[in-house]
Amino acid sequence: MTIYYLLDAAVSEKEQGIKLTFFNPSKNKWKEILDTGYRPYFFIPYPIPEDDLKVIQELGLEKRVVEKTDLFTRQTVELTRIELEDFSNPFQLSGKFSKSWEKDVPIVSSYMYDNNLVFGAQYRINGKEIVPLLGVSKKDLKIFRKVFSEIKKTDPEKYKLSKRLFILCSQPVPEVSLERFGIRKKVDTGQLHSMFMLARLTNLPVPKTYNNRGVSTWIKSILHNYLRKNNILIPTAKELRRGEETHSVKGALTLTPEPGVHFNTVVVDFDSMYPSLIDSYNLSHETIDCDHDKHRRNKVPKLPHHVCTKHRGVYSILIGSLKDLRIHWFKTRSKEKTLSAEKRNLAKTTSKLLKLILVSSYGVVIRIHGLSRSSLGESITAYGRYSLRTACKIAEKKGLHPIYGDTDSLFLEDPTEKEIEWLIKNIKKRLKLDLSVEERYRLCVLPEAAKAYFGIRKDGSVDIKGLTAIKSNSTDFVSNVFNDCIQELTSVRNKSEFNKAKGRIKVIVRNAMEDLLLGKVSIKDLEYAVVIHDDPKEKLMGKSLHQPYQCAIQLINSGKNVKKGDKMHFVKVNPFNYQGRKFTVKPIEHVKDFNEINLLDYFKNLRTALNQTFKPMKITINEFKKRKGTLSDFL
Repeated sequence: MTIYYLLDAAVSEKEQGIKLTFFNPSKNKWKEILDTGYRPYFFIPYPIPEDDLKVIQELGLEKRVVEKTDLFTRQTVELTRIELEDFSNPFQLSGKFSKSWEKDVPIVSSYMYDNNLVFGAQYRINGKEIVPLLGVSKKDLKIFRKVFSEIKKTDPEKYKLSKRLFILCSQPVPEVSLERFGIRKKVDTGQLHSMFMLARLTNLPVPKTYNNRGVSTWIKSILHNYLRKNNILIPTAKELRRGEETHSVKGALTLTPEPGVHFNTVVVDFDSMYPSLIDSYNLSHETIDCDHDKHRRNKVPKLPHHVCTKHRGVYSILIGSLKDLRIHWFKTRSKEKTLSAEKRNLAKTTSKLLKLILVSSYGVVIRIHGLSRSSLGESITAYGRYSLRTACKIAEKKGLHPIYGDTDSLFLEDPTEKEIEWLIKNIKKRLKLDLSVEERYRLCVLPEAAKAYFGIRKDGSVDIKGLTAIKSNSTDFVSNVFNDCIQELTSVRNKSEFNKAKGRIKVIVRNAMEDLLLGKVSIKDLEYAVVIHDDPKEKLMGKSLHQPYQCAIQLINSGKNVKKGDKMHFVKVNPFNYQGRKFTVKPIEHVKDFNEINLLDYFKNLRTALNQTFKPMKITINEFKKRKGTLSDFL
């Protein structure tokens, strides 16, 4: 049996049809099939409004009555299908009607949805008959059914979609050159895998997946494909919003950190929190504030919204299916050493793509036209805040010691393994969400400010988040001193060892300050690197000139070409007059003598950066001042 892969499709205006492009890897040959029987279409109301009827008669348009399912009511509705003969710009006509649906669905996508075809998938071709192939071993199918048996019982709609995507994404990927589509650069195996998996998940042409990074386009295609496959009318963007105006949405919850040094800290995370909330709480465009009076009691936590419990939400099915496929199939398969390298790589690629889609599943419902509904977005974050707050209360009630929480993470000080297992089990029971251990820190330092901390893992490796000292706008001098200090903590196991390490940290900072004072620090380590986002010549006209632009002007005057988007490399120097202005920086190549360096500024920056973590560790930079009089003057 000859296997063909469907790679591309395009509108042929000349032949007034859809041209499909297939590839036969066994013979390394291409095959094209032209379908002239398909006509682009959109829907208008039925019965047809009088003005719309006049348009149809004037233009001689083909029409017929069809039945579709309304997404919000789940009732069958009658609509008028307007079919068009011209492929050149068919949907321009839709503007002549009082109301229309599905005019924004691309013709090729519409054709693929209607004919149950998927890009990147395997087919058998008999003349013009295109037959889909399973392309999956009976063994893998049996394992899949076993892994997803519980989901099949509890959520048949989600299982049905999961199985379909599993079959598509488990098919092999052929070696094929894409020069035919204008892709002249060699596409390696990894890229090819990624392109085919993305095509199968989103039903976008394989060549278009080469540079397509628009995740919102992917999700929109997945949604439209599902709706059309189930004969559900694709709502307009306004209908999907239920007439709401787009507005800002309250974000995630952050629990105030308990500043200090914490030993044996365990960080537990909600697995794929927002996708899991969308799935577990049936959050979808049509389920938020449904019209069923009896569901008004199913309130979204601390919001004036409710969620439908009668119908399974479409968006909830889609995101839940993708989440389950990633967690329960592709992520685990990517690590199974019993599988071939090719199968593991395919699973790994698919898992990464699924993660990218899932990470975006919340953001697109807030800001992307045709996917957005603000009340859906704020319901997702409301359940997120509720889940973290509830998890913290459950932990405290059990006697555990939560010390910090952010979005989907809860930090616990010195819990036992039994306590962790108990918490995971009870969160699943109470919230219908999976909790797992994300990090184990031998030592964790929490400053007063949220979203900034560092932890020392049990293997001695360091995990740093959000601290000033390691940010991109920090100098190597500050970063190096900070990292040297942290290294002294990598072997610390208890308070006694920590107190000894504090003494060594003080010496490191003391020596760094003295090296700076004595000019032993490389000027390169004192360099700031900042991108300018405006034209420096325009900035020159303003009253004040920020330091990166001071650098830019000096470079321009020395004959360099500097433009918006360039990165400026400069050093802070003692103030000097330049063209009637007071400047405080110089391009690094303009600094001729270390005595030009503004030492006081660098001392202050170092102290500010270190104090963020030194304060909770009860290390005061002022303790260092007694060693040398020169330092005392500063401190």
